[in-house]
Amino acid sequence: MDRLAEVTATVIGVGAIGRQVALQLASIGTPRIQLIDFDNVDLSNTTTQGYRKHEVGSAKTFATSQAIGEIDSTIDVIRVEDRFRPRQEIGNTVFCCVDSIAARSAIWRSVKSRVGFWADGRMLGEVLRVLTVTDSKSEALYASTLFAASDAQQGTCTSHSTVYAASIAAGLIVHQFTRWLRDIPTDADTSVNLLSGEWTVQDASLRNEQGTSFHRGPSPNSYS
Repeated sequence: MDRLAEVTATVIGVGAIGRQVALQLASIGTPRIQLIDFDNVDLSNTTTQGYRKHEVGSAKTFATSQAIGEIDSTIDVIRVEDRFRPRQEIGNTVFCCVDSIAARSAIWRSVKSRVGFWADGRMLGEVLRVLTVTDSKSEALYASTLFAASDAQQGTCTSHSTVYAASIAAGLIVHQFTRWLRDIPTDADTSVNLLSGEWTVQDASLRNEQGTSFHRGPSPNSYS
């Protein structure tokens, strides 16, 4: 809790995964949460992203800030109703929940030298991937996942998505965050296929030192 008290968490993209991350961060007592998103809530977001019907038409940052306030009104919520800009002030922990590999790469280049903890949540339907960066080895592994946008499958990360998949992805992200808070080594790369029941964790040390990765099933590099 002492370490958490020093955290300002920046959530970039408060769609499917990002909204769930923000609410879970609030529930564990994160004192300052910055929300960055340019989009408004539409009706489809009530089934895939967990927004409520009365929030349709509101800015996603506003709706999420209101939900955070219902959890804990003492949390300082900073809303940025815009796309991420490189010059923006950010917190010391960043949760990247955007829906394109190009945006993800641009954000990473801008913030990687300014944060102590970075988490990236990716989702295609019921296939999830969570990447975290906390040291030089996990940073090198993460860089290898930033493939060209042309190599990604067509569609956004929320194509055929479900709110429960987004909630699970968010839970994995916040779990890694709490490991970092407690000085427990984080998993640099976790992939979960809910349909097939496959769960894969890649070890950053082995990947970087020996060129070895552990994986079963379709490549998680093929979705954004």
